[in-house]
Amino acid sequence: MSVRTIIGVLVMMFTLVQVGNASGKNDIQKYFNDTACKVKETTNPVQKREILSNSLQTMSKALARVESSERISQDDRAGIEKFSAALQEKQDELTGSNGYTRVSDAQLDEFSDYVVQDMEQAERYITISVVTALLIVIILILLA
Repeated sequence: MSVRTIIGVLVMMFTLVQVGNASGKNDIQKYFNDTACKVKETTNPVQKREILSNSLQTMSKALARVESSERISQDDRAGIEKFSAALQEKQDELTGSNGYTRVSDAQLDEFSDYVVQDMEQAERYITISVVTALLIVIILILLA
């Protein structure tokens, strides 16, 4: 192969990895953003709380299914564990369990925004591979 071909292939691979990485993480962010939009569109606090709870539980189920796969690397498994712990904290806050104060009905819209922002920030300290992120998205689609 010529040097030009090799460089071209390397550039394409780097570009595709970046696009795939952004796509999987963007889809997860979109999932939480869609949940926040649904919460804000609803006026009944009981329904708002149910939407949030169902969304967090569905994501937790997807993470558990991916984590149970034997083909997931140890690094991905550690990232999923951190992500799952963050989701459990949000669920505990929502319900007021495990030492958390229950989110009031008046603050559910703000809480949904907080969940979106916290999950966006989680990308900085939780690393999950492209394949694992896409697998999570596929399972989310199947669970929804």
